[in-house]
Amino acid sequence: MKVYNLACPLDHRFEGWFASEADCLAQQDKGMLACPVCDNTNIARMPSAPHIAKSSSTSSSELAVSKADAGHLSGDVVALTSPDHSHLEAQVQAAFLKGMRELMGRSEDVGNSFAKEARKIHYNESPERSIRGQTTLDEAESLREEGIDVLAMPMMPAFKNTLQ
Repeated sequence: MKVYNLACPLDHRFEGWFASEADCLAQQDKGMLACPVCDNTNIARMPSAPHIAKSSSTSSSELAVSKADAGHLSGDVVALTSPDHSHLEAQVQAAFLKGMRELMGRSEDVGNSFAKEARKIHYNESPERSIRGQTTLDEAESLREEGIDVLAMPMMPAFKNTLQ
């Protein structure tokens, strides 16, 4: 089993598991590899090396923000500086994808009828439930003006089909 670090031109990074290097190259040549975030099939293998533990003056615990410290943060942004934070990027991306899958699994897809169905729910003409669908930016703003909570989010190709 070969595990490769892969990336698309937009620098979305992910892992690919293959039976062999030849299997990876064959899938890549046939355009079978696609980014799980943007669905781009122009995939490149990234350099990888085994993780070697080393002692350092900066421990991983120094990069984390404790719950006690979090209460003292006043800004909206927490920034990390580290020469090797790619593993953190992968963890954040994985957590985001997991959260999106959970949201998708707990909501009903109403397609292009989103605004209409959101109004029906808001005005008690339809049972209350979580819904998702497509609408225009103007229509989403109109819903907000009516007091209907709407969360606009990009629809990534990865969520159109089941992911492994």
